[in-house]
Amino acid sequence: MLLRAALILLCSLAVPAMAQPLGPRQLAIVINDDDPNSVAAGAYYREARGIPEANVVHVRIPGKPRRLAPSQFFALKDQIDSALGPEVKAVLMVWTAPYAVACNSITGAYTLGFDGEQCRRSCAEGKPSPWFNAPSPPAEARRLSMLLPTESVEQARALIDRGKASGFRIVPSSAYYLVTSETARNTRARLYPPQGRLAARQLNIRVLRSDALEDADDIMVYQTGMARVDKLATLSFRPGALADHLTSLGGDLLGDSQMSSLRWLEAGATASYGTVSEPCNHWQKFPQPAVLLRHYLGGATAIEAYWKSVAWPAQGLFIGEPLAAPYRR
Repeated sequence: MLLRAALILLCSLAVPAMAQPLGPRQLAIVINDDDPNSVAAGAYYREARGIPEANVVHVRIPGKPRRLAPSQFFALKDQIDSALGPEVKAVLMVWTAPYAVACNSITGAYTLGFDGEQCRRSCAEGKPSPWFNAPSPPAEARRLSMLLPTESVEQARALIDRGKASGFRIVPSSAYYLVTSETARNTRARLYPPQGRLAARQLNIRVLRSDALEDADDIMVYQTGMARVDKLATLSFRPGALADHLTSLGGDLLGDSQMSSLRWLEAGATASYGTVSEPCNHWQKFPQPAVLLRHYLGGATAIEAYWKSVAWPAQGLFIGEPLAAPYRR
């Protein structure tokens, strides 16, 4: 049944997006004035993307904690929301840490509301997201959210530049899906779109049995299941590329027990995803490959395509440049 759904989704990849993609005037950026890197990267992003000054929110989070207590997060969210008008549909937090609220990701908690049940049973089913595979913004949805990491201001600027460059023209690219030797992390493999070429988008879809992609120079999508992904230094990503790996703690950005999702951005991807607490290997807690590809090729921005691809995203952290849209009309 799931394989059939993936095939149906692939057949509809050429269908244009039903809603107008997110634009700079609908995006707010949140800057941590206690973090110089956040201040510098936030200023660069506002200028690069033409974010209205009214959409810039300044907060203070001393000490760069990796996780916030729910009470700290609620106060932060109230401060952000009270500064924004109804025209703002998405929020970009410009910092690396904090990236979690107890066991939830900060993006999951902001957009869906804090889910304390996942902390009591982290491997349990998550609350369904109204954004999952939605053709247009759901009526009951809160603002989308994403994190733009700033451990290095130079790398943050390069990431922003890649996102902006993605909108200039469609370039020949490939979407790579790897079936690896780590069986428990292959739960998305049956959901990979079948191999083929989508001529209208100049995109080749390639499904490989390998633990790592090597020497590829045309990557628009790279999805795999590994605790650590090797040979990233040999790869070249297209502007706007999406890349993620199914593993337990990719969203623990500053942890070292598994590969951080930051490694994807450092390698040249423009957006990524990872979980901040043990999700077990439910595919619903990770980006569904065919759904992600369909919405991105339909013209959605990176933040919209990623959010629409995760069924249960409470534990999942969305990172990168939100307005990247290489297939936007």
